[in-house]
Amino acid sequence: MTPRPSLGLRARLLSAFALLCVVTAAAVAGGVYVQARSAILQRTQDAAVKATTSRLQALYPLRSATPGPEELGGIAAAAADQGMLAVAVYRGTHSPFPPGPPPPPRRGGPGLNTAVLNLEVIPEQLRRVVAGGDTAWQRVVWQDTPFLLIGTPLLITERGRTTRMSGIEVYVARNLLPEQQSIDELATRAWLIGGAALAFAVILALLATRGVLRPVRELGRAARLLGEGELRARIAVRGSDELAEVAHTFNDTAAELERHVRQLREMEAEARRFVADVSHELRTPLAALTAVADVLDEEAARLPEPAGRAARLVSQETLNLTVLVNDLIEISRFDSGVAALALNEVDVAELVRATLRVRGWSQQVSADLPAAVTARLDPRRVDVVLANLVGNALRHGEPPVSIRLRADPHRISLEVRDHGPGLDEAVLPHVFDRFYKASAARARSEGSGLGLAIARENARLHRGDLTVANAPDGGAVFTLHLPRRAHEPDGGSE
Repeated sequence: MTPRPSLGLRARLLSAFALLCVVTAAAVAGGVYVQARSAILQRTQDAAVKATTSRLQALYPLRSATPGPEELGGIAAAAADQGMLAVAVYRGTHSPFPPGPPPPPRRGGPGLNTAVLNLEVIPEQLRRVVAGGDTAWQRVVWQDTPFLLIGTPLLITERGRTTRMSGIEVYVARNLLPEQQSIDELATRAWLIGGAALAFAVILALLATRGVLRPVRELGRAARLLGEGELRARIAVRGSDELAEVAHTFNDTAAELERHVRQLREMEAEARRFVADVSHELRTPLAALTAVADVLDEEAARLPEPAGRAARLVSQETLNLTVLVNDLIEISRFDSGVAALALNEVDVAELVRATLRVRGWSQQVSADLPAAVTARLDPRRVDVVLANLVGNALRHGEPPVSIRLRADPHRISLEVRDHGPGLDEAVLPHVFDRFYKASAARARSEGSGLGLAIARENARLHRGDLTVANAPDGGAVFTLHLPRRAHEPDGGSE
């Protein structure tokens, strides 16, 4: 399953700052807006109710207890201040309307030019409350303009008598358009302030991420260089915060790692020199031992059985020791970087046949070798690789053993395969390790444990490679990959 790409640290910090700013600005601006809106409307409402009540109190005493339309019109006119609409109602009779439909309110103006309020605008619920003797108010929207409707009954209050209903209801409409414009302007300012705060938060986030990410980027660069082998990579320490402490820790760790790697390299160099020196020193006594072993091997058949068996054993072990010393000398050349190629233009098929013919394997190995495949290689080193692979297949695999050549314009591949049980999956990663043997039960005389390691080093010296796998139908498959035109690697001569 492919992991989903995640946001970088910079993007996450910017998102967090922006989200925090948006939430804070929205909460603050929203709270201020709601409170300011409520305060403006409440103040306007209280002032309108108080003004209307005061104007109506000046109407007493009424000229008639049963007013007609003209007197109701006077009451409505007295109740309506400038920019207000009013209507007076008495038992189904109301103050007269001007002819024709009422003109719409003008935005930005005082409202209708008439002092008469259309009864259709007044909600039924408001009329029921006023008819019950209470003063009430309600905000409505009429022709896209907000209005505050105030309804109040006219009460008759006389000295020494109980306050009683006059039956006259007065309704006043106060245009709230100026207040609505103030509220809209307040909302616009709140949004502008929120936008400015967001921009300011993004700038702060950029500055903060720059300060935080610079040491993080430096840490990543130094870690990458350290992983690439540049053990002297360090980080500049700035300040005394947690990032500076991380930088100190990284520098200390890198210095300690450099010290350990230097010690290991020195130890490895010493070990390689020791192996090379010992191997060269062993050549002289081995030459003498080999000469003696050859004599013993020739005389073994004429010696009594215990002595003959011992002579053959000495001869065989001397040969194995000679192979081991020669392999150690060869591997030490690779380690010291002095191994070199003696390149020649060769016919690859003929080179493979010569390897099989010299070792007497021509009848035991089937070969699929296309003709006219040439390459610029070191024939001696390729012969060593093929001899090792075919020899292992014959000793540890099962017949038939085959070798197949494949080529393209740039590379060739030589595949050596047997049909035995193959290699255990746990063994495959270690096949080319030095002194590694797939089975601990193998006799120590079966090989030095360096053959496959030397074979891979020879392949890599050509800038190729040697790989191993198990065939689907059984058997181990070793494949030698080589360029058609190998180049001399950097290094000294042998």
